[in-house]
Amino acid sequence: MSKYSVARRPGETRPSRRRRSDGCNCLCRGPDPLVHGGRRCGGPENRALVLVFHGSKQDGRSYRRFTGGALDALAEDGRAVVAYLDGHRGNWNDARAESAFPARTEQVDDVAFARAVVDAVERTHGIDREAVTAVGYSNGGQMVFRLLHEAPELLSGAVIVAAAMPDRAGFLAGFSEESDRSVPIALVNGTADRIVPFAGGRMSWWARAMFKVGGVTLSAAETARYFARRNGVTAEPTTALLPERSPGRRNARIRETAYRQAGSAPVTSYAVLGGGHTVPGARPAPRVLGRTGRDRGIEEIVAEVIAAADRTSRR
Repeated sequence: MSKYSVARRPGETRPSRRRRSDGCNCLCRGPDPLVHGGRRCGGPENRALVLVFHGSKQDGRSYRRFTGGALDALAEDGRAVVAYLDGHRGNWNDARAESAFPARTEQVDDVAFARAVVDAVERTHGIDREAVTAVGYSNGGQMVFRLLHEAPELLSGAVIVAAAMPDRAGFLAGFSEESDRSVPIALVNGTADRIVPFAGGRMSWWARAMFKVGGVTLSAAETARYFARRNGVTAEPTTALLPERSPGRRNARIRETAYRQAGSAPVTSYAVLGGGHTVPGARPAPRVLGRTGRDRGIEEIVAEVIAAADRTSRR
């Protein structure tokens, strides 16, 4: 069974648990508010919702620690409700054909789970269900790819980190360069990622054995072009190196490639130069995963997608 929890402010008491009839194991409001917003938490209604899908062998809490709670800032300043989801036995049933994750072998319906979470958080926090952004890291990023194809009406935006689109033969959710729904998308990939090859192709043998998944992926650049075409962007992208914030050996510079066209939702690809299988931000990942880009944090990237989704919805 998959679960979710909602971000609370630093120093707040641990919230109580309650089993819901919709199958979600929720973290409910305790003596102090869980989130700065939503009618259940004493803040404004109709805030955006951020669904966070962790990586393989993680859960929502460990992913939150992994990123230093960076996404909590979106809840603390009133921009969004942030829900950290827990996959079944540490993983998600994404759309890769060559997957042997427990969530796949046990046929966990994670698309239905995502829908149930949105329904539940709408009831408890009064979110705007037309402003739902999914954020996924690694296996969680692959789950977001699945949602974009199988449940496009659920999402208003997406941020995918350390994941690349499977090729047509290896994708079970309907590989298609056309979509009825155009939403802002941000993609983040490390050029030195030893798990998800930046240039595309197959994962290393040890990664396939460790994570029980295989198949061929598109390159990071091909993944960005794929989603740009889905959004109807035909203009050539622009590329720029982001200003450096934290000079030093462990900081990996970030190159932004932006696909923009009037009337279409934007697609932005961030290449973390020399970066590994990491989430950009102030908190560096363990060295075994490679270098972390700090010139733009994950919370800033998500905030940009939320703002772009709002602009898209107002057209």
